[in-house]
Amino acid sequence: MPDANLEFKIASLHSVQPWFVLGAKRFNSLLTPESALTSHFYSFDASDGTDSTIAIPDGCIDLLFDCNPDNPKAYICGSPLEAIKADFKQGHSYLGVRFRPGVIPDLLKLDVEEVISNRLDLSELVYGADRILEQVCEADDFLGKARAVNDFVGQFDSRACSHLTMEVIARVTKARGNIQIKDLVHDTGYSARTLQRTFRNDTGLTPKAFSRAIRCQSAVYRISHNSQTPLSDLAFDLGFSDQAHFQREFKKLVSVTPMDYQSLTKLER
Repeated sequence: MPDANLEFKIASLHSVQPWFVLGAKRFNSLLTPESALTSHFYSFDASDGTDSTIAIPDGCIDLLFDCNPDNPKAYICGSPLEAIKADFKQGHSYLGVRFRPGVIPDLLKLDVEEVISNRLDLSELVYGADRILEQVCEADDFLGKARAVNDFVGQFDSRACSHLTMEVIARVTKARGNIQIKDLVHDTGYSARTLQRTFRNDTGLTPKAFSRAIRCQSAVYRISHNSQTPLSDLAFDLGFSDQAHFQREFKKLVSVTPMDYQSLTKLER
């Protein structure tokens, strides 16, 4: 059973995709703090200047709707393990809902490992996906589209997962991703083999990959919300052995160095 003393609420972690915001002509978001499944809704118009942007690790699954009236599409997208191209179409409008870290919607045909770092056609996984896509495209504004998707998502529960996985998610998020397998083994009382097998079966991710995603999100959040944070202090707070290690890891996961990202966030303020 999860440790009763773990007071950290996973709902307080708001995973983000910064390049979706920076690469959009218009971006809207709506938090869903009362939902046990979803983190937030978002919408954006893909910039005419690029035909793709970057997705970074977030430990989350998204439902994404391409609202192009000529050829609308709906997808389920899994967390990438490193920075990857998201391939948005120039001038298209998108609506998405992001599930909370570690939450897997109970779609019967969904193989959780298959969706990691991937984008799957929702119509191949869920009966009636064409109807929700039609409703999203017909809605007049962001809130109307979000309501339609919220009603659709309300049909599903979170896929059942073990108490062990729930405890690992809570401990990793509380530690902001700065936690090692040996710590999880000690805290949970399970062997490393059992812990890793159970977590991967439930989420499609290894505990290490999930921790890496949460630590990436923690770094992005800190830089985005406090551009004056010394990067050396941030590297230490997140458990990196030195700033050089932090820089290499950040660039691999976010596609730019921490200093470059810090400069970009200053420009956006």
